[in-house]
Amino acid sequence: MANDSSAATRTRTGCCAVCGRTFPLGRLYRAQHLRPRLNEAIARETSGWNDSSLICSEDLTRFRRIYVERLLEEERGELSALDKEVLESFERGQSTVLGTATPFEERSTLGQRLADRVASFGGSWTFIILFVSVLVSWMAINVTGILSNNFDPYPFILLNLVLSCVAALQAPVIMMSQKRQEEKDRQRAENDYMVNLRAELEIRQLHEKIDHQMAHQWERLAELQQIQIELLEQRGKH
Repeated sequence: MANDSSAATRTRTGCCAVCGRTFPLGRLYRAQHLRPRLNEAIARETSGWNDSSLICSEDLTRFRRIYVERLLEEERGELSALDKEVLESFERGQSTVLGTATPFEERSTLGQRLADRVASFGGSWTFIILFVSVLVSWMAINVTGILSNNFDPYPFILLNLVLSCVAALQAPVIMMSQKRQEEKDRQRAENDYMVNLRAELEIRQLHEKIDHQMAHQWERLAELQQIQIELLEQRGKH
């Protein structure tokens, strides 16, 4: 008989005080089990709200976002676009970074990818060795007179012109690559910030769910205990 009463308790329904729809009690949260400030936020926008009122998970998620948004505004001031993006993904139950971040390489142009490769090659030992080899060969050919006609005799004016052109072209290419690297670092920092903020919100929600589950378990245990007491009293009378 106690098992039947427990099953009946689990199948009972209640009415959400916000939307007015009927749900199983397992999908409803009691006002007295919510955080005080969250409870106050719901009470300000819901008439007849009291400690015994029930709210469904959908409305609770909506009010929780409003509560978290106000909490973040108090802690950090005006919310940034990243904060609002995290709150929206948190409300929808979607992944914060995977749902919003686009792979950086997919958004780069051909010129940007070429600049990255040139800068990567220009900062390698391969480039240094090849460049030194070209310089030494250039000067050796023009000093020793291996060729019948020295195309750039000492003081190597043509070589100086070539070096100046290489430096003039290499500098902006490296700057473009550094700018893209800064953009990558900024995106990684934003993703880390969004993940940390989402983790903070998830932990807060997890605490509320645990409190809600414990409160439900205590209610069921108290009801089962009351049923057992009534059964014992009935047996004592007979």
